[in-house]
Amino acid sequence: MQTDALILGCGVAGASAALVLSEDRERRVTVLSRAVEPGDSNSSLAQGGIVGRGVEDGAALLAADIESAGAGLSYPPAVRLLAEAGPPLLERILGDVADVRFDRDASGGPSFGLEAAHSRRRILHVGDATGRAIMDGLLRALAERPNVEILTRHTAVDLLTFPHHSRDPLAVYSPPSCHGAYVLDQATGLVEPIVARDTVLATGGLGQIFLNTTNPVGARGDGLAMAYRAGARVVNLEYVQFHPTALHMPGTTKVLISEAVRGEGGVLRTPDGRPFIERFAPERGELAPRDVVARAIYIEMIGNGHPHVLLDIASRRPASWIRDRFPRIHALCLEHGIDITTRPIPVVPAAHYSCGGVLVDLDGASTMPGLRAVGEVACTGVHGANRLASTSLLEGLVWGARAAEAIRAGEPRAGVRESSVPLWDDSGLTYDADPALIQGDLHTIRSLMWHYVGLLRNEFRLARALRELRNLASNIEDFYRKARLTDALIGLRNAVTTAVIVAASARQNPVSRGCHYREDGRRPGGAVPPNEASELDPGSP
Repeated sequence: MQTDALILGCGVAGASAALVLSEDRERRVTVLSRAVEPGDSNSSLAQGGIVGRGVEDGAALLAADIESAGAGLSYPPAVRLLAEAGPPLLERILGDVADVRFDRDASGGPSFGLEAAHSRRRILHVGDATGRAIMDGLLRALAERPNVEILTRHTAVDLLTFPHHSRDPLAVYSPPSCHGAYVLDQATGLVEPIVARDTVLATGGLGQIFLNTTNPVGARGDGLAMAYRAGARVVNLEYVQFHPTALHMPGTTKVLISEAVRGEGGVLRTPDGRPFIERFAPERGELAPRDVVARAIYIEMIGNGHPHVLLDIASRRPASWIRDRFPRIHALCLEHGIDITTRPIPVVPAAHYSCGGVLVDLDGASTMPGLRAVGEVACTGVHGANRLASTSLLEGLVWGARAAEAIRAGEPRAGVRESSVPLWDDSGLTYDADPALIQGDLHTIRSLMWHYVGLLRNEFRLARALRELRNLASNIEDFYRKARLTDALIGLRNAVTTAVIVAASARQNPVSRGCHYREDGRRPGGAVPPNEASELDPGSP
């Protein structure tokens, strides 16, 4: 199969890129999703909202808030781009094209919410299901574009790169470049190459490598692992943000309890009802940056043997107001026997967002020609060491659109001949992937990452994690080389690769900053020295 642009992932970043690319009606755009429904993504789960331009607000104020939350590691040109171009692009794409109807106040103007570390009310929302509303609008708009094809239940196995995958032995003298991906059709079990002039990674995050996460099951670090194996630069992977408040419930994937609950007056309490956050964040309390609040909850839990803490909105707001403002959270908690209008919500921290990823420029271009990355899989530099709440949807929108515009404005890349691309050879595969082995190995990865590479890190924990993860990675790679491919096996291979990258990045960086907190680390005294830059060289985790 050949296409002009191949987009791996269909969250807000991938959908925005597809929408802008498809404005050129002569360009064929192919979007892949490993899920059954294209809207099944982290973007759809976003509750709190998306950053807009609030009252008495401006780009400089937003940029200052982003850089403050980013703990001195945010890349100023990227921050300025997001702050200046983001709100107008939001109006053009989400308002005019996707027809997303954000909540309005009594006067008919935008209803802006407040979230932690923001100096202004600037969060646009659709109740507490903003991500779902945005994705519904984008997918409706894409359905009207005849030159866009969305393939669900298709899993990318690896990027198709030259000279690595070229049949021509003389290609070894050419610089590396990306020309699409090898893709598993889950329905048939067949792996086929999709050849593309331009490839855009929009595969989302990596939360599923941790024992507790708010991310959906597909957030296994797939895009990061593929780009890393292909040789693209990856940076800042130690900065994994843990959301302070996820519903305490069975299973790896937890229901997110939006930051907006605290923004609207929710108070954190111990299980016996005592407020505690002031001990850790006396100035901003519940509205301190996420890394501060998440660590405070974690320390309170492990220091006192609590299985969870409580988030109390019931005593702070009328029941009818809570149901109107947080209808989805109210309904989800009721499914677990908790009425948030009458009792506090039991919450725990959970892996939520990767601030690092595939290094890209202001147009989403990676260090590998032909490969762009947008959304959570990318590192634009905006988030630095700690993401400011509700900036991720806007970042995905901005970089998705800019990547598409750059592709359209550039000279068309030379394609490769189908005859030069080898077919997938599975003739040597001897047995079916054992689901029990996959689940057991995934549980081991998640436990190691949660306990040793989680909210509190030190050299002993990180060294042990790396020893065990590298041994596991070797066994999994041997398993992968012999078993017939499934989505689950592909995900396991990517998960252990991603876990090794995150653990190695964390061990390599001795400076505690933002959501990378080392008990034995040095505190930052300003800019990160060059010899402590958070880059992991491809091929040497």
